[in-house]
Amino acid sequence: MKLIYLNNAATSWPKAPRVGETVADCINSVPYHAGRSGFSGPDISGECRKRLAGLLQVQDPKQIIFCPNATYALNIALHGIRWRPNAAIVTTAAEHNSVLRPLYYLSQTKGVAVHCVAVSTEGRIDPAEWDAALRIYQPQLAVFTHASNVTGAVNDAALLAGMAKQAGALTLLDVSQSLGLVPVLPEKWGVDLLAFTGHKYLLGPTGTGGLYMAPNVDLAPVWVGGTGVMSDLKEMPSLLPIRFEAGTPNDAAFAGLAAALLWNRENPVDVTELQSKTERLAAGLAAAGADVIAVRPPRTPVISFTLKNWTVEDAGEVLHKSFGIVCRTGLHCAPGIHSCLGTAPAGSVRISLSRFTTEEEINDCIRAIGDLVHAAL
Repeated sequence: MKLIYLNNAATSWPKAPRVGETVADCINSVPYHAGRSGFSGPDISGECRKRLAGLLQVQDPKQIIFCPNATYALNIALHGIRWRPNAAIVTTAAEHNSVLRPLYYLSQTKGVAVHCVAVSTEGRIDPAEWDAALRIYQPQLAVFTHASNVTGAVNDAALLAGMAKQAGALTLLDVSQSLGLVPVLPEKWGVDLLAFTGHKYLLGPTGTGGLYMAPNVDLAPVWVGGTGVMSDLKEMPSLLPIRFEAGTPNDAAFAGLAAALLWNRENPVDVTELQSKTERLAAGLAAAGADVIAVRPPRTPVISFTLKNWTVEDAGEVLHKSFGIVCRTGLHCAPGIHSCLGTAPAGSVRISLSRFTTEEEINDCIRAIGDLVHAAL
């Protein structure tokens, strides 16, 4: 039985060509860290940062802080903000627990009031409801996801960030599900803070991610420690990015991410083709009898559905063991959205394609769902 990997919203597979070899080459080479070693070598972090800055169209690569993943980046942003007394945050029901749990922690420890805006049955933020919440609560921060990890619905980040700016709020945008698929332009959109990961649609290794910080933003460092330079200072240096990059960097992983970024630049994703595959699979699943959450473009290649007379967990297990299909079931670490989608409390089966998903795999997936539907009759 062949493997059909359809869990790319969790982590991508396969990775971009040369990623694995680049990571191995870095591990097997003499270690060199810019500013910390007594000899010259490749500036892995610098090259990766430049390539990310090019992708994000960010003028100064030093505004990009490296992190092990988007969760770390979100925590650096949320815990680094100097919260005012009686501060408020506006967020949405579509957020991942990497946002929701830090927000809950802030509400319990800092007394920050968190206000959550519902999303549509597609999982998309309604600009009118977003604007209303911003006007009512006058938050210090507005935090939202660019694309839902449950439905794939892409939000108009420029519009929503602009509304937050008009309300006097800082903006924090989570692009974990969109970077590598659709344009992400924080400086053009006026986004203050932007968290990303490298192991999803950038096709890089796990253990990579980061935070873009606009020049006007002042955060307190969450982690403090060695930086390899300015070692006589008792506090973390004020210079970016080292102010927020304490400790030894994961050069091997970021070398792999740099390789993935180069491959992506030389081989841009065919958005039209990927959209067509996603729509064909969604239509095929619905025709086979699945209750598919309908999502209009713009969207990422993520499809969520349920099956009558099947729990989502059982459906996922049978798809894996009997058909070789790797997918995801449950709440997908985004518990709030399911009340809006009508899939609470159990959640959904989630299938997520990549640029490497074949037509044969799509056909096999549709047939497998048809078999599950008929088996339950």
